[in-house]
Order: sequence, then C-alpha cells, then structure tokens
Amino acid sequence: MHSPAPLGVRLRVRPRDCLGVCLRLRRAVLIAPLLGMLWIGSAWGVDATPPMPTPQLQQRYLALTHELRCMQCQDESLADSQVSLAGQMRAQVHDLLLQGMSDQQVRDYLVARYGEFILFRPPMSWRNAWLWGAPLVLMLVGLLVGWRIVAARRRLVDQDPDDPRDDMLDEHWQA
Repeated sequence: MHSPAPLGVRLRVRPRDCLGVCLRLRRAVLIAPLLGMLWIGSAWGVDATPPMPTPQLQQRYLALTHELRCMQCQDESLADSQVSLAGQMRAQVHDLLLQGMSDQQVRDYLVARYGEFILFRPPMSWRNAWLWGAPLVLMLVGLLVGWRIVAARRRLVDQDPDDPRDDMLDEHWQA
C-alpha cells in the first residue's frame, strides 16, 4: 500500500495506473443498462392479481387463465399476455372464482360475454363443425385433383403417336 501524499504535493498519475479503473468503469457502464432491461422485463411478466386464498383455487385460476385467449393478442393465453385488457380479464376470472363459481361456470360466463373465440379449445358444435371438417375435405379434394391430373397425363402419353420410347426401341432392334 502506498502512503498518502502530503498536502500540496502533486501526484503524477501514469496512464497504465488509470487503465484498470477505466476498464472497470467501462464494464459498469455497459452492464448497468443490461441489468436494468432484465429487471424491467421481469416486472412486465408479473400477474398483478392477488394470490388466491387456497392452493386449490390458485391451481384452478392458473388452469383457467392458460386455457382462455387474450382478446387483444389473440394468440396468447390470458396468463401469458402482458396487455392491460388481459390483466382486467385475469382479475375478472379471479373475482368469479372467489364468488364460488365452478370452472365451467366461469367459462360459460366469459363465452357469453366474448364468444367462443375466447376458448383455445372450443367444443365441437354445428356452428364450428366446418372448422373441424375442412382439413379432411381439403385433403380429399387435393387427392382427387392429383389423381385426375396423373390420369389425364397417362392418357395423353398413351395417345401420343410420336412417343420417343418407340424411337429408342426401333434403334435398339436395328443395331
């Protein structure tokens, strides 16, 4: 350790003495914003609704918020969405569960208010049956179109008088 310099004496600071301090300061300046972004990012993902009084209610709340769609984001669940509308809907689910409603009653209440679109897995009904049957119908139509194209090309090849395969066979037999 160096002893402190007497008052009035100027110290000469060599550039290499300052190098370590500058590097530490530079690292701190670069790392501080990154840590701030991590801290802010973790705050965004926090569910602001208070916890449920019992673990069973908390499990039901989490299960419901994961199976209900955010009406603003539309491809995120209420539990994963960070928009204010999702926060309001989470609070609504929270309140409905505290009122003693069953999971199905909560779902029915939200479907009556927002429509079946709020459910990630809507039940099959006549109104949405075309959604369940459309992939099968489209696949069958695609197979039918493909089969018809192959059959039509096969007929064209059979009817072609200038078939190159005939010329190759003639050359083979003449040789």
